[in-house]
Amino acid sequence: MTELRRTPYTCHVFVCTNDRRGARKSCADGGSPAIRSALKKEIAERGWKPRVRLSQSGCLGLCAQGPNVVLYPQQIWFSEVTGGDIPVILQKIEEILASGWE
Repeated sequence: MTELRRTPYTCHVFVCTNDRRGARKSCADGGSPAIRSALKKEIAERGWKPRVRLSQSGCLGLCAQGPNVVLYPQQIWFSEVTGGDIPVILQKIEEILASGWE
């Protein structure tokens, strides 16, 4: 039987890397794999593991507004993300960690 538990992460970051290969707009068209890599590197360098987990995801349903990055369980959604938005996302994660959200 399944076990219901609370998430072990203070913040779980999902980066949509869905790629429709040109059939329709997708988050990968906007460089989401590079955004994911940059966020992963920064999270590791800042020593935020294991409190912060970064995962790539398939389609989050809003690829027309992508790339999309979502922070859970805080329910924070960033759309139309570019490499220039990485500091904003990292600042929000830092605020979450500093707030004592647990």
